[in-house]
Amino acid sequence: MFSFCTDPETLETTRWLVCYLTNGKHMAFYTSFITVMVLLLITAPIALAFGFGGAMASRSRILPLRWFGNAYTSVVRGVPDIAFFLFFVIALDQGFEWLRHKTKCPDWDEPIRQGSDFIVCTVAKLPQSNSPQWVHEAYGFSLAVLTFSIVFGAFAANVLFGAMRAVPRAQMETAEAYGMSQRQSFWRVLVPQMWVYALPGLSNLWMVLVKATPLLFLLGVEDIVYWARELGGTKGNVFDYPHPDWRLYYFLGLLVFYLSLTRVSEIALVRLTTRLSRGQATMAGEQMRRAAT
Repeated sequence: MFSFCTDPETLETTRWLVCYLTNGKHMAFYTSFITVMVLLLITAPIALAFGFGGAMASRSRILPLRWFGNAYTSVVRGVPDIAFFLFFVIALDQGFEWLRHKTKCPDWDEPIRQGSDFIVCTVAKLPQSNSPQWVHEAYGFSLAVLTFSIVFGAFAANVLFGAMRAVPRAQMETAEAYGMSQRQSFWRVLVPQMWVYALPGLSNLWMVLVKATPLLFLLGVEDIVYWARELGGTKGNVFDYPHPDWRLYYFLGLLVFYLSLTRVSEIALVRLTTRLSRGQATMAGEQMRRAAT
C-alpha cells in the first residue's frame, strides 16, 4: 500500500493535474468569474438608475416625455434579449464610430455605408487597432454593461412604475396637507415608501440578470461559459494537456457557482425586505408591529 507522497503514479497524476489547473487558460477562466461579478455589481445600479428614469418619464405630465418612457419600457421589454444583444451592440458600436468619424474626418468624401459594409476613417475606429489588449477588452466590457443596463433598466422601470402607484394615495394627501409641494412629496414620501413594493419585482429581476450573464459571449466577452466550453472540450495529443471531453464537469462547476450565487442573493434580499418593511403600512410591516407589542 503506497502513501500519497510515495506512489509514483499518484504523484505524477497530481503534478499533471496541478499544472493543468494552473496554466494560462485556466487563470483566464478563474478571472472570468471576477468579470461576471464585476458586471453584476456595475450593471445593477446603472440598470436601476435607467429604470428609475424610465418610471419617472412614464409618470411625467409632459406628453413627449411620457411617450418616451412608455416606448422605452414597451419596446425594450418586447424584444427578445438574445436579438437585442446581437443587433443593438453592433448598432451602438457603429453609432459611436459614426460620431467620431463626423468629428475627426470632416473631409471624408466616400459613403460610410457601402453595401453591407460600414467603413469609417481609421482614426474613428473604436478601439484603435494598435491599442493594448486591455483597451479592447475594456471597450467590449463597457458595451456589455451598457447593453445589460438598457435591457434590464426597461424591466426595472415597469417594476418601479407599479411600485410608485402602489403607495397609498392617503400618504401623498397627508404630505400635501402638511404643505409639501409635489416635488417634496415625491422625494420625501413616495420614493422612500415605494421600495418595499418594488423589492419583490426587483429581486426577481436580479435573479434574471444573474442567469443572463452567460449571454456575455454574444458581446465578445470571454465569460465563464466560454471558457468552460473551450477548456472542457476534447483535447488531443497535439495539446500540452490532452484529455477527453470534460465539459460535463466544467458545467457542473458553473451550476454550483450559479446556485450558490442565487442562494446568497436570496438570503440578502430577504434581509433587505425585512429591513425595508419595518414601519411600513404593509402586511409585513403590520406583522412586525404586532410581534413587537
